[in-house]
Amino acid sequence: MAIHGVSEVNRFIKGVLQGEPALHHLMVRGELSNFKVYASGHAYFTLKDATSALKCVMFRSRAQYLRFRPENGQSVVASGGISVYERDGVYQLYVDSLAPEGQGALAQALAQLKERLAAEGLFDEAHKQPLPFFPRKIGVVTSISGAVLRDIYHVSKRRDPSVQLVLSPVQVQGEGAAAQIADAIRFFNEKYLVDVLIVGRGGGSMEDLLAFNEEVVVRAIYASRIPVISAVGHETDFTLADDAADVRAATPSQAAELAVPDTRALQQHVQSLAIRLQQAALHTIARKRDALAYAMNRPVFEHPHTALLAPRRQELDQVFERFQRAAKDDFEKKQQAMDTALKRLELLSPIHVLRRGYAVVERGETPVTRAAQVQAGDALTLRFADGCVTAEARKTTKNSRGGK
Repeated sequence: MAIHGVSEVNRFIKGVLQGEPALHHLMVRGELSNFKVYASGHAYFTLKDATSALKCVMFRSRAQYLRFRPENGQSVVASGGISVYERDGVYQLYVDSLAPEGQGALAQALAQLKERLAAEGLFDEAHKQPLPFFPRKIGVVTSISGAVLRDIYHVSKRRDPSVQLVLSPVQVQGEGAAAQIADAIRFFNEKYLVDVLIVGRGGGSMEDLLAFNEEVVVRAIYASRIPVISAVGHETDFTLADDAADVRAATPSQAAELAVPDTRALQQHVQSLAIRLQQAALHTIARKRDALAYAMNRPVFEHPHTALLAPRRQELDQVFERFQRAAKDDFEKKQQAMDTALKRLELLSPIHVLRRGYAVVERGETPVTRAAQVQAGDALTLRFADGCVTAEARKTTKNSRGGK
């Protein structure tokens, strides 16, 4: 009997399992246990029931598309294929898809996805953009078949025949639909700019609308620089695309109404505004005319000389009179001051002294202030207040008191 190495045995068993078609596409029901996502993005877990357990791995390329948050103890259905991990010598289920099991499983997955995307801010109102008031080009992302495109076209052209519609046809349900929708949104943003985007489809079941609940579509709508109107299903249908869009329309027809202004209604509105403006202008002119007529009938316009000049002239007279009175008072005060000064000067004048009986003695032109300045025989002049007297000195006598 031959002896085989461990790797050889494991490789043989792996080949046997991979050669069994029944193990390529399995759907396995079980309870989640030990679910863990590593930094690489790969998820490892165990499916178990009452008596057995099955190791499972879900690589990042598949795990990134999970629409719900797996939790231990949760009943799920995993689909994939059985193979052997040679290093450990264990067989495991390589999972391609994972979904909750039972009634409401899809709704649960959507609720968890919505919670996660909302936590990232993908549905925040602050991020939403306003719709342009007069769009010239409208991009439409929908199926080329069906009533949706026809409804959008008819409503848009009825409201504004000049608006241009640009269609990017996509698959709106089934495998690959979500990727096509996301690619179309990116195409309009990167290659063919339009003023607004309408993204939608007709009504259907939750499964039919699944593409508009995919994360890739929600992120494409959130990243769009072009305002997006979601128009998915009927009025009662809601998708994650509605939450991410800038505006939600209940139906595709309403989306066209939101995107395209009704030019006829606008024309009527403009005409109404023009009539109101004309009436307001006429009313303003009439009011100004009445005000002018009232002003022209006032005395200031009928008798401008009396009404304007007479009061001003009277005021001028009063001002001039006050000026004259002030000047006169000032003159009188200064005159009194001058008279007082003159009287004081007069008291200090030598003439005033002479009037009291004194005389000024001069010898020649020199005043004589002491007796010692005079010699007997000197000719003297005695100056009085009313005239002069010529005299001759006969004798000089010194004052006994010793005056100098």
